[in-house]
Amino acid sequence: MTLNPSESTETDEAVDEQSSDLDAYAQTVADAVGALGFSTDHATLKVRVSTDFWSETLRTAKHELGLVYFSYLSAIDWSNDVEVGDAPADPVEERYELLCGVGDLTEGRVVHFSTDVDKTDRTIVSLVDVYAGANWHEREAAEMFDLTFTGHPNPAKLYLPTEFEGHPLQKSYPLLSREVKPWPGTVDVEGMPEAEDAGEAETTPAGASTENPGR
Repeated sequence: MTLNPSESTETDEAVDEQSSDLDAYAQTVADAVGALGFSTDHATLKVRVSTDFWSETLRTAKHELGLVYFSYLSAIDWSNDVEVGDAPADPVEERYELLCGVGDLTEGRVVHFSTDVDKTDRTIVSLVDVYAGANWHEREAAEMFDLTFTGHPNPAKLYLPTEFEGHPLQKSYPLLSREVKPWPGTVDVEGMPEAEDAGEAETTPAGASTENPGR
């Protein structure tokens, strides 16, 4: 479907208005929590905050900004030591990035809060007393990344046996399956056929019979 010029202009204006609204809301959130910075790339609001004020930040988000719905908590291991796959093309600042997504129940707004956890410490305050739903998410992050959430009421493992050693979502963790079959790395993918080649191919209309009509 091709939009006529007036429809295209209206669509662009609507996108610009939504982007402007998101930027304004992002600034409101950032000011309220004392953010270190924020981004609105791909219409996704991500707010970076200090590790020292992680719990206070999320408490403010819930009680002052109305972000009462807890969506998720997880982590990213930013590491130059990669056991599986290719190492980063450019060196990264080694750290754990902790992410927490929360939202409201009226406007459908979602904010992804982010903070950096030092790899030599790996300790951060638990959010369970702010969002009860963070309980299992923090247990998973502790088990898979070797993070410690101080004040967590029950930091027991969720998935792995008690005697299991290691943290499977760390970039430095070896995977037995990749020792048996190496990581394929970059894979060459053939491009799509040219339009003119595709047009030359014989096609059968949907629902038409391929049987000889003389039978």
